[in-house]
Order: sequence, then structure tokens, then C-alpha cells
Amino acid sequence: MTWVAAVARLRARRESGVLVTVATVRGHAPREAGAKLVVGRSETWGSIGGGNVEAVAIDRAREMIAAAKPEPELIDFALNDKVTNQHGVQCCGGTVSVLLEPLRVVGSVAIFGVGHVGLELARILARQDLDLHLIDSRADMLTDERLDVLATDAVAQVHVHHTPLLPEEVLEELPRGTHALIMTHDHAEDAALCDAALRTSHLGSIGLIGSAAKWSRFRKRLSTEGGHDEATVARIKTPIGLPDITGKEPATIAVSVAADLLRILEGEAA
Repeated sequence: MTWVAAVARLRARRESGVLVTVATVRGHAPREAGAKLVVGRSETWGSIGGGNVEAVAIDRAREMIAAAKPEPELIDFALNDKVTNQHGVQCCGGTVSVLLEPLRVVGSVAIFGVGHVGLELARILARQDLDLHLIDSRADMLTDERLDVLATDAVAQVHVHHTPLLPEEVLEELPRGTHALIMTHDHAEDAALCDAALRTSHLGSIGLIGSAAKWSRFRKRLSTEGGHDEATVARIKTPIGLPDITGKEPATIAVSVAADLLRILEGEAA
């Protein structure tokens, strides 16, 4: 497996890891500059030459994975028989610098309803390093032409889900910790999604767009028909966004919601 595929596998599994790269080489060494190794919690992919250099790099990478907020590190190795090593002697004669870069678990966000506000929100979030899921029961909201605005400078990995009948089924497929934002065109669809989201234990936060009157109806329905207790219903945040931003234009609402969500994501990373 290539190092690129290994990094993608860790991201798909939502597991942290470390990318180890031979940064510089002087003299003789087992691998050339640019050789890479990917270290996960229990697996490794690739090689930077074996021996003490690789073993020390793996040990340090695993320490970084276990750390709360690891930073990139550069480790220097002298490859001669005069150096005391942790994992045996490497006497190729050269020197090697190895760069260790943490691979963090990226955030995951699901937007249910890609209408005017949903699309504006997707445009903002697509520029963040996260997994972005776009779900809508209307096929015309998810056409390539309409979503093309996301591709211009997208950083996020965008996943599109067209669910003509039961969009709530997507909830079970979402990665653990995904933050769900419910903003469809149909209040009945929103209500069904709220009920299903409260029954989906692996989600992160749950946000609902709408007025106080809408939430009052939903809260009563979730308690009576849905059978959810008050603590469970309180998992849903509404209204979403920053309270000090009161504009009603789709782009303004999207900025408010994105800012509030990014604050949550940064808190997770910290």
C-alpha cells in the first residue's frame, strides 16, 4: 500500500497517525530523502529503511498519537558504530534527519438540506479540512452543475447523498462524531430527522434551523410522539449560529452557522 493510500485509510477510519519522512540525508543511509512511513496506533505502512532509525521513529510516532496536541518534530540520526542506539547499531556512515508530522482525525459535518442556506454553508465548509456530507431528498439540489461552486477551492472531502424517500437513513452511515445540521425544505422532513438523530448515539452535535415557534412544535412532538425525555431533546441546538448575527440573507446565516460550528470543531481538536 502506498503512503498516500495509508493516509487515506486512516482518515476513512477516523484514526490519528503520523507521517514519517526522511527529510535529509548526508553520506550513506538505508533510504533516500523523501522515503516515507505511515504509523498508526497498531499498524505501519511503508519504510524509511528499517533498523534503529525506523524503530525510534515508530516509537516516537506512537507517543505523538497518544499525546493530546502533538506538533511536528525533526529527529536527527548519526549512522555510525560510535553512537548508542535504542534498537541496535546502524553504521552506514551517514546522517539522517527524519520529519514526523501528526495526522489528526478531521471533523465531520452533515448538512441535511442543500437549499439556499445549505449551499452557502457548504461553500464555506468546503474550504475547511473536514469530511462534508451533503444530503437532500431533491435530486436537483445535488446536480454537478449546482455543486460545481464547491470544487473551485475545496479542501474538504465532499460526499453527496441523494435520498428521495428517507434521508434519515443516512444518519447510521455517517462517521462517529459527525455534527448534523438539519435545514431541509420540509418541516415534516426536519421533524423526522430530529427524531432519528436523537436515536443515533454516535453523532456529535445536532443543530436545527428555524424559528422559536417551529421548535416549540417540534419539542412537544419529540416528547409526546417520540417518547424522548427532556435531557435527550436538549441535545438539539436551535436556533443555530451566533446569536449576535441576526441577518436573514442565506449567505449571512451560513457565515453565522459556520462560525459557531468551527468553534465546536476547534474545541474538539484542543
